[in-house]
Amino acid sequence: MFHGAITALITPFRDGQLDEDALRKIVRWQIDQGIDGLVPVGTTGESPTLSEHEHKRVIEITVEETNKAVPVLAGAGSNNPVEAVNYSEFAYQAGADATLHVAGYYNRPNQAGLYEHFKYVHDNSKLPIVLYNIPPRAVVGLEVNTLARLAELPRIIGVKDATGDLTRPIRERALVNKPFSFLSGDDVTTVAYNVGGGNGCISVSSNVAPKQVVTLQRLCREGKFTEAAQLQDKLFNLHCALFLEPNPAGPKYAMSLLGFCSEECRLPIVPLQDSSKATIRQAMIELELITQ
Repeated sequence: MFHGAITALITPFRDGQLDEDALRKIVRWQIDQGIDGLVPVGTTGESPTLSEHEHKRVIEITVEETNKAVPVLAGAGSNNPVEAVNYSEFAYQAGADATLHVAGYYNRPNQAGLYEHFKYVHDNSKLPIVLYNIPPRAVVGLEVNTLARLAELPRIIGVKDATGDLTRPIRERALVNKPFSFLSGDDVTTVAYNVGGGNGCISVSSNVAPKQVVTLQRLCREGKFTEAAQLQDKLFNLHCALFLEPNPAGPKYAMSLLGFCSEECRLPIVPLQDSSKATIRQAMIELELITQ
């Protein structure tokens, strides 16, 4: 179901509140730019600092504005499986196509605990599930054998891989015996990940440069990896600039330059330094996303 360029959407704020009009405008623009899918309320969507009402409202708005034009992979993860099931049930009722579930951060389960966490969510929810494997944030990560075991559950259909290990799609494909979405969680290495058998990226940079990221993923699907790598080189400065400071301060500033929303984030994410802003602006000028 999921492939290509899938945007990990920012959540726009204005004066401390969810900016619903800006979110609708962003979703429509993403679809107009040819994006292959959308992820509301992931890490880039500042899910840790959204209220339950805001979390659900972002999913609801994204589904409404998308109107089935592209699949919606709703963030529903929690280190509390009961809460994860609650968010999954709402995503189902709202009309999302699947849910994204992160490994158990902070409580640091072992592999058996990770398996049981995801199995509980699977057995008590209705939508397809993409696993989010991100040890740098969650402290724990899914080992290859654990992921393969989870893939035996019928509604676990993919993984977002932010491990940084480019052997993962090769090793996992050898053990997963069904159609499965292998999605990179890192813009900078996505071409290499796709060479290893991946079929897309849940992208931060596509908030800012969706058309270019869509093109890159299309080139990969067509087996034109040399051309994809050349485009990745052009996007490299943007990828790096957006992460000079903690995400999503970078992409939100970039989106403010495009006129879509304010650069406002919620604490503990703080405003960018002027030097970071200048670097982001220059990267966007180089890509002709803005003129000055």
